[in-house]
Amino acid sequence: MEGIIIKGIAGFYYVKTEDGVLECKARGIFRKMNLTPMVGDRVSVVTNVQGNTIDKIHERSSELVRPFVANVSQAYVVFALRNPDINFDLLNKFIVSLEKNGITPVLVFNKCDLAKEGEEQSLKGIFIGTGYELYFIQAKTGVGLEPLFEKLKENITVLCGPSGSGKSTLLNKLSGKEQMETGEISKRLNRGKHTTRHSELIVVNDSFLVDTPGFSTMEFTMEPEELKDYFPEFHEYEGECRFNGCNHNKEPECRVKQEVGHTISKIRYDFYTKYYQELIEEKKNKW
Repeated sequence: MEGIIIKGIAGFYYVKTEDGVLECKARGIFRKMNLTPMVGDRVSVVTNVQGNTIDKIHERSSELVRPFVANVSQAYVVFALRNPDINFDLLNKFIVSLEKNGITPVLVFNKCDLAKEGEEQSLKGIFIGTGYELYFIQAKTGVGLEPLFEKLKENITVLCGPSGSGKSTLLNKLSGKEQMETGEISKRLNRGKHTTRHSELIVVNDSFLVDTPGFSTMEFTMEPEELKDYFPEFHEYEGECRFNGCNHNKEPECRVKQEVGHTISKIRYDFYTKYYQELIEEKKNKW
């Protein structure tokens, strides 16, 4: 029998299958393999007189550490237009982190009632050529949320963004909760309460939403030469630069640089070159 882990706590894993939610233990061999089942894992379960056991963990498409979830396919990157103002360096770092993890970023700008004239169009211009979808919402009132409900379909979705952006409010609206239940274990599992907040998948619109306000910071490492791979607006021009393996930084006759201000936004490109130099300095300092 196959299913997906929707919750894990105190050594028990709760697997949603066609026959309902099964309480399972994991095979001891996973510890020897240094493999820990994660919420979001697609697994095979065997049943015998001793109970239900997770027998196999299927290959993961992505892994996140905080929240500890596998197979997330998209992330709602939530930033407020005001209070606090958008930190574009932070926004772009979120996007790069998601691209590196193979997770599709969906850009959600909250407090759209505070937008200045022309601001929505300006933001769309910043992400020209990326293919990212941008949504402008008021999480508190529910304005603009319908497309986000629709985009949940056939995905495992997580929310991320800085503190104060409205992630918890949006999560409550999408999940149908009035308030987040910090540390509350689902009553249907009948295991009381626990003091630590655990990730859990909840079914929304026939798909899964990670029931935690996600993450507000990122911790990841990469080689400087990798960075260009996580800017989709560069991909169209790969192979058109003068030099093979061009990093689109200081090289002459770079096709990407020629498109800055046209099909590539200057704000995104300036962030790229700044972050590229940061990664080079980090690499030097390691040695």
